[in-house]
Amino acid sequence: MDKSTEQKQRIMESLVSTKWAIDPSHSEIGFKVIHMMISSVKGHFKSFEATVEATEDDFSDAKVKVSIDADSIYTNNEDRDNHLKSDDFLNAEKYPKITFESTSFDGKKLVGDLTIRDITKQVELKVEHNGTAVDGYGQTKAGFEIRGEINRKDFDLKWDQVTEAGNVVVSDMVKLIIDAEFTKEEE
Repeated sequence: MDKSTEQKQRIMESLVSTKWAIDPSHSEIGFKVIHMMISSVKGHFKSFEATVEATEDDFSDAKVKVSIDADSIYTNNEDRDNHLKSDDFLNAEKYPKITFESTSFDGKKLVGDLTIRDITKQVELKVEHNGTAVDGYGQTKAGFEIRGEINRKDFDLKWDQVTEAGNVVVSDMVKLIIDAEFTKEEE
């Protein structure tokens, strides 16, 4: 494809592309990790932004960008939250943002680059599009359930401790539980 054809194609894509912004009051970016090999601890981030850009109504060509404030981590325990913000885990002071940018999406599987502590790894997430609807204010909304799993040590979240009984305090695997509602931006 020559340069002018490529430019025309980009222009056409931008003209028909629909932009969506996350509705933080109807969305949650959460996680779950096994504690002491006997129970799960859940948490989420209170502050985040995300956008989706797509030309297809089924979002099968969606481009997704997410930015999360690491300091907004919340697990319903202030001491644990402060530990997770420390250098043992996120080091929220030095690395204030966790980011994700998609590289491909087929309508069910979202692949992209996740960056935590300035370490970027490719992750694969399962996506279920729950549908699109118009709310009482005339805004078009789209809802998604997104699930995945990462190894925290891949991102230098290396803190480890073993109990006297030999159980690991925090598992390496972290389940990602994301429920997202996006609002179509006005053209």
